[in-house]
Amino acid sequence: MSVITQEIVDEFMLRMHLDDDEDGNLLRILKASQNDLIRICGDYDINSDEVFKELVFERSRYAYNDALEYFYTNFLTHINNLNLAKALEAIEGDSDATI
Repeated sequence: MSVITQEIVDEFMLRMHLDDDEDGNLLRILKASQNDLIRICGDYDINSDEVFKELVFERSRYAYNDALEYFYTNFLTHINNLNLAKALEAIEGDSDATI
């Protein structure tokens, strides 16, 4: 699993137009979002997968604004697409091994 770096926190802060005094809280929110989405969608690297990063940022935005209960409904298609892509990747990996 990739680590939430200060660069990721800074990128999220810039996107959300936030001050530096919220670093600790944002780091916690970003880590929780990443861990939750990895649990649901599979192991993606936030540093190399822009779609996954976007979803982590969106979940973090909802968490920051105390509206997390709406995230899963509003982003169900995105979550399912990542989950499906990871499942297809696993299937393709299995079929390559049998050739």
